Amino acid sequence: MKEPASTPRDSGNPVRDLPLVNLDGFTHRWVDAGGVRLHAVEGGQPDGPAVVLLAGFPQTWWAWRKVMPILGDRFRVIAIDLPGQGHSERPDISYDTHTVAAHVHAAVEGLGVPAYWLVAHDIGAWVAFSLALKYQDRLRGLALLDAGIPGITLPDAIPTDPEQAWKTWHFAFHLVPELPETLLAGREREYVGWFLKAKTLSSDTFDAAEIEQYAASVAADGGLRASLAYYRDAAASARKNHEALEQQLLSVPVLGISSSHGSIPDMAASIRPWAKDATGIVVPDAGHFIPDEQPDAVAAALTDFLTEDD
Repeated sequence: MKEPASTPRDSGNPVRDLPLVNLDGFTHRWVDAGGVRLHAVEGGQPDGPAVVLLAGFPQTWWAWRKVMPILGDRFRVIAIDLPGQGHSERPDISYDTHTVAAHVHAAVEGLGVPAYWLVAHDIGAWVAFSLALKYQDRLRGLALLDAGIPGITLPDAIPTDPEQAWKTWHFAFHLVPELPETLLAGREREYVGWFLKAKTLSSDTFDAAEIEQYAASVAADGGLRASLAYYRDAAASARKNHEALEQQLLSVPVLGISSSHGSIPDMAASIRPWAKDATGIVVPDAGHFIPDEQPDAVAAALTDFLTEDD
């Protein structure tokens, strides 16, 4: 196995004012990923098949904390904070998903991974879809969890029915110049807490400490700007997705994971027009944050998907 171009020490941490949290059996690393320093948390079987995990808004790699130890029994598990997320650098760059995907893939290469499975939720899935379009020769498969991917699974219009509008209203709000920053600066905990409570089937899924942890990440220098930038660059992400799809469809196996009370009722059906091999499952008794709400079901579905060829 290639020696990772990274360090387990805190010396490379670009977000020093945000406390680090540890997961037993896993190590913090920082990787130079195409000029952006990204944070990765790695553990499991060093010589096992590699599985890369990406989280979305308003979370960090910690979203996978309940799934990682289960996967770690069989796989080399690497959870990466996206640019602007967690303990990754918050650069002033384009946050369209093709640009971000290039940085994420560079981080995986920097960790000495020649081929990998990619698993992603929410905005992480936006990035993962674009990454798969560009680097699918390096992917063994792709799993996408409950995500409105720009140009792919995201509806063209935000619904006005109150029963549905609360799930996607923030897409338009985040696009408004300056107003979100004005309203949210200093109130990140209230805002993040709303998502974590309203979009779970059980509103007590996240405790106060977890809400504070995620809010602190968004509030840390550049975090709010970066979080909003993914939405503000979503039109560019959609355009680049379709330009890539004009050349080829996804040929790697794709698993769409939906939930009984999530945002996208059938991820697999939404992805199938763009992929040659897409299957799906629906996780019961879960809202949008499926890895937090039903980690055992997610881990089981992923293990079946990752070992299907075996």
